[in-house]
Amino acid sequence: MSGRGPVRRREAGSVTAELAVALPAVTLLLLALLVLGAAAAGQLRCADAARAGARAAALGETAAEIAAIAERLAGDGATVAVTGTGTGTDGWVTVTVSRPIAAGPFGAGPLHAHASASARVEP
Repeated sequence: MSGRGPVRRREAGSVTAELAVALPAVTLLLLALLVLGAAAAGQLRCADAARAGARAAALGETAAEIAAIAERLAGDGATVAVTGTGTGTDGWVTVTVSRPIAAGPFGAGPLHAHASASARVEP
């Protein structure tokens, strides 16, 4: 004997109905987690690129070299802006990096990662 009572007719198919309701919710949750992971990775890449660009700027690299370093680290579609204050070794350099984040085929619109880093120009 299995210990289970007779199956009632009105309960037949309830597991199928529950699965039909829960499966789309689980799928949307997984998709949201993937988009969140892509956004976090994009933000980290932008932060690393801005930091590396600011360091290169502090060491006296040209604006074109700074942009090339930051674009290489940030990935495709990145926009790099280099601004500086002061003159010579008394100034600060700020590198700002932004890039779009691919949200997949079900993205709710354009997502952008944005980061900036500043460094003092070294003598």
